[in-house]
Amino acid sequence: MIDLHTHTTASDGRCTPEELVERATQAGVTVLGLTDHDTVGGIGRTAAACARAGIEFVPGVEITAIADGMDVHVLGYFIDASSASLDAFLAEQRQRRLDRVDLIVERLAEYGIQLDADAIVASAVADPSISVGRPWIARALVSGGHVADVSEAFEKFLATGRAAFVPRMGARPEEVFARIHDAGGVASLAHPVLVKHDEWIPGFASSGLDAIEAYHSDHDGAATARYLELADRLGLRVSGGSDYHGDESHGPGGPGSVSLPRERFDQLKAIGVR
Repeated sequence: MIDLHTHTTASDGRCTPEELVERATQAGVTVLGLTDHDTVGGIGRTAAACARAGIEFVPGVEITAIADGMDVHVLGYFIDASSASLDAFLAEQRQRRLDRVDLIVERLAEYGIQLDADAIVASAVADPSISVGRPWIARALVSGGHVADVSEAFEKFLATGRAAFVPRMGARPEEVFARIHDAGGVASLAHPVLVKHDEWIPGFASSGLDAIEAYHSDHDGAATARYLELADRLGLRVSGGSDYHGDESHGPGGPGSVSLPRERFDQLKAIGVR
């Protein structure tokens, strides 16, 4: 099994790097990619755990870009996690995330819901490599008894268009592709079915996009086939993975529940390891 899309406690995952690798090992994963949101903070520990477990490790990151006011998630694979330019860029991204938490908490207060923003982001303040996100606020809403679970928190308050939603600020996709390339990586469009703008993909391809995540837990067979055809037509490589976070809001599947075919991985790796 080849799973190139997973998350740890370095961003919004629920597993530590060691716990993630343990679960991947139990599932029979042979190649594991770590793609925490806007941080490479979990790469060192995950790489070490993979080495102990005999799993091939792919260092990665999931960077949030903005196009026409919408989030566009870009996966970077085979990156140099020590890249100074990437580190500085990701630090800016994480600061925007901290600022957004404050704005969302203020918006919730308008609806009579009082949350402690400092408590929510305390671990990220203590360790600036940790990347906060809306799931952290969702968990605070659950803990405070305001909603039953994380899914309800998003449905009532945090999802796009809901009461406490605050649009994100960030770089354009083309800049993100370039930042990934500067760090020696390969740029892949994450879960395109969630972006809902397939018409953007040819333009992305001409602006530096290298691959499409055709295999994903939110893609049914028809969506996977559509993105495989589009990737081949545009001369793009293909990536894939479970998008495992370890919580109910991202589905019940564990590491390896979505697997990238070996041939597609080898094609992706061929341009990622130079």
